[in-house]
Amino acid sequence: QVQLVESGGGSVQSGGSLRLSCAASGFTFNRYAMGWFRQAPGKGREGVAHINTFGSFQFADSVNGRFTISLDNAKNTLYLQMNSLKPEDTAMYFCAATARLAYNYLPPLNAVAYNYWGQGTQVTVSS
Repeated sequence: QVQLVESGGGSVQSGGSLRLSCAASGFTFNRYAMGWFRQAPGKGREGVAHINTFGSFQFADSVNGRFTISLDNAKNTLYLQMNSLKPEDTAMYFCAATARLAYNYLPPLNAVAYNYWGQGTQVTVSS
């Protein structure tokens, strides 16, 4: 059974940084993608960034240049380094994964493309 557990959320001031981690267990796939999604109150779940086991990645325009994503394949752990945080980055951040992918395939940065989800970690950025 696949489990994703996020950590690293918290409260920071505008311009600050946070690093999110997502530890995956029960993961036996060798071609998969993992990503971060976020959902603010009253809004839909939007893709932030994702990466596959071949190192291909994609960022949402709203975070490009401020966030970096990395995947430690050996530890099945996904990271999101968030710099220059803005109040509009405030949301619940969810880790997600999808597996059994074709060679170097990166699915759309869309929640419907992912079928394993963590419980989320809250990020709050104050102005």
